[in-house]
Formats: sequence, structure tokens, C-alpha cells
Amino acid sequence: MERNKQMVMSRKIRKDKTEVSCVIKYLMFGFNVLFWLVGAVCLAIGLWAWAEKDMFNNIGKLTKISFDPALFFIITGAVIFVICFAGCIGALRENTGLLLFYCLLVGLIFAGQLIVGVLAFIYKDWVKDQIQTQVKNMIVNYREDVDLQNLIDWVQEDWLFCCGVDSYKDWELNMYFNCSSPGIETCGVPSSCCIKKDGTSFVNTQCGHDMMLKKHDFDRTTYIYTTGCIPEGQKWLQSNLIVVASVAVGIAVVQILLLCFAHNLRSDIRAQLAKWRYNRGAL
Repeated sequence: MERNKQMVMSRKIRKDKTEVSCVIKYLMFGFNVLFWLVGAVCLAIGLWAWAEKDMFNNIGKLTKISFDPALFFIITGAVIFVICFAGCIGALRENTGLLLFYCLLVGLIFAGQLIVGVLAFIYKDWVKDQIQTQVKNMIVNYREDVDLQNLIDWVQEDWLFCCGVDSYKDWELNMYFNCSSPGIETCGVPSSCCIKKDGTSFVNTQCGHDMMLKKHDFDRTTYIYTTGCIPEGQKWLQSNLIVVASVAVGIAVVQILLLCFAHNLRSDIRAQLAKWRYNRGAL
């Protein structure tokens, strides 16, 4: 009789152990492995870019450059790497401490994104002014950082097809393109402002020279983009609003799903531990 009772209790214990959802567990593990790899790649790219620029020995440059793409990759990659590593190990090993850490960080990031989005909508004029200020600082430091230079060139030449912040004249802020500069680029704009000819994938790197001089008032628009990147960015956002909103909603949905997965998985694990302790005490 006693032996039969023990066998029944043993079957109940084994049954209780299977109540943690394997679907949720491995879905969470799979998603976090994917994002963990993305974070590792971003971190590696950022560290490589910093090493190439010898920024580890020149930390003081950060005070002169308003935005460093390499630093952005390092911070973003490190945050994603740490959070998703906790999610992977927490789900795979059923560690409630790591799952709690994961829930807290993902929840804080989601709340921060929501607050920033609401404040950006309410204070959109202030946000626009701040963006203009930061982009102008980037133009000032255009020649000081190769990654920053490549980013600006990509925005002007391949994405928004623009020049400067509000117009091409903003390049006077840069000491190399200013009309008082003694260099060969004086009163000019970068080659990324140049309009590509039909059927070609390259531009004349010299076409931006002297483009701010009055002698080009009548033919300037045939050689360079004259509209600034802020107005062109607003046009791009309006024409792609559905796509941008869909991506934002998709990211939010993924964050909410992962947060729910982690919370449910942690609750199931805690419930199973409580049952296991109760059953063990009953034996």
C-alpha cells in the first residue's frame, strides 16, 4: 500500500514538471539568441571602428564630436548583448533571477521608448530645434571623424538627396568649406551634395568646388542638391509614414511578447518549484 502511494506521488511530480510550457520556453530562447547575435555583431563593428580610429587612445575627442557612430554601435550592441544573454540563459536554464532581470530591463526600455515618443510628439518643435543643432554640430566636425563623414555622405548622397541642414549654405559652418578658408575647398560643398548624372553610379568629386559663390546662382541646381536634409527628411517621413509606423509597432509588439513570455515562464517555474517542494515534503 505504501509503495503504491509513493508511485502515485512520483507520477504526480513528473507530471508537474512538464507544466512549464516548452513552446514559450524555446520561443523566448530562439528570439533572444537571434537578437543576441545582432547585439554581438553591433558591438564587434563598434569596437573595430573605434580601434581603427585609435579612439581608445584619444577619448578626449568625444567632447568635440557630437555624435560618434562607432560609440553608438558599441552602446547599442552592449545593451542588446547583455539583455538577450540574460534572456537566453534564463529561459534555457529556467533561472528565475535572470528572467526577472530580463523583465526589468526590457520593461524599462519599453517604458523609456514610450515616454520619449510621447514627449517628442508633444514638444515636436523643440525636438526639431535639437535635431537641427546636432546636425549642424556634425557638419562642423565633418572632417574630424571618418565614420561621421561617411554617415553624412550616405544621408546626402544615397538616402535623402540633400545638402546641409536647411540648405547648402550650412556648409559655411565647416572650417574647410567656409568662404574665408584658405584651402582648395573654400566656398564649396562635399561631393556627396553633387547630383549624379542619369545612368551613372558616380559623381565628379570636384563638382562641389566654389558652389557657394554668386557666379553659380543660375546653374547651382544643375550640379548640387540645394535643399537641406531636415526639409527632405520631413518629406521622406510623410511619404513613408505607414512603413515607419509599422516598423515601430512591430518592434513594440516584439518587446511586449518577449516581456509576456519571460513573465509567464518565470511564473510557471516558480509554481513548479512550489509544487515540487510541497510534494517533496508530502513524501
